[in-house]
Amino acid sequence: MKLTVLGVGSASPQIDKNPSSFLLSIENEHILIDCGEGTQYRLMENKIKRSRIHTICISHLHGDHYFGLVGLLSSYSLNKRLDPITLIGPKGLKEILYLSFELANTQLSYELNFIETKNDEERLVLDKPKYKILSFPLIHRVPCTGFLIIKKKGPKHIIAENLPENFPVPYYDELKRGNNVTDGFTGKAYKALDYTRDGDPEQRFAYCSDTGYNPDMIKTIKNANLMYHEATFGNELLDRAKLTQHSTAEQAGHIAAQANVSKMLIGHFSSRYKEFDWLLEEAKKEFKNTEIAIQNKVYDI
Repeated sequence: MKLTVLGVGSASPQIDKNPSSFLLSIENEHILIDCGEGTQYRLMENKIKRSRIHTICISHLHGDHYFGLVGLLSSYSLNKRLDPITLIGPKGLKEILYLSFELANTQLSYELNFIETKNDEERLVLDKPKYKILSFPLIHRVPCTGFLIIKKKGPKHIIAENLPENFPVPYYDELKRGNNVTDGFTGKAYKALDYTRDGDPEQRFAYCSDTGYNPDMIKTIKNANLMYHEATFGNELLDRAKLTQHSTAEQAGHIAAQANVSKMLIGHFSSRYKEFDWLLEEAKKEFKNTEIAIQNKVYDI
């Protein structure tokens, strides 16, 4: 599981900071998380195959988190995409999109399946064979949710050197599922315990979009391998953070420490700041394994 940072800017446009957008890759499938203006250009710059995006998550309806979505979805139709897309987002997003398509006489070439989020409690919004997505409430001026994306524990690995030559291929999947098998021709039994080892462990990525200080989400994101958390302000603007329902870097660090995450990335800094190392230091006072999210960088999870 890998995270590509496409944009970490806040609401006001910044020359060197694109609006919020992240791409989570689980094997050969991509999940797009938020889609600020120009996201499809960032995907092209990073040579990401847009056809592999099957799921898009939108945290809330502030423009810096979704203004790139109409363009991306329209481009898919121009390219005659046929594979369906699952769009997960707040109430009102579907109406915005379909009004835009209607007025532009855009006919989608693919099926767009919409799952509406609600910011009242933790919810399982998507469950697929390789991963699942949970939404959880954030504190913001409009309905807003974070997302916890869990790559499920992988199937058991076959210890090939322990198996006899010409071992029947159909039995491999049974062993991977942890089932014992018996060869119907020889009568020999094979115990999964003897011929497999544990599969890849579960991996967890927590995306905490725009939010005021929110300890209620700690129980959901507990023990995440990687967390992205907004850090719009420094401590000198704590009152401003409360008023606008954003977080300071130090508050983000406190959340990471209490949730026992392995690593935290911070971004969404206010455009008033031109240097960010001091914000990183404020976060590190609470949680040492913190980094500034760097655009176009890929993070292994």
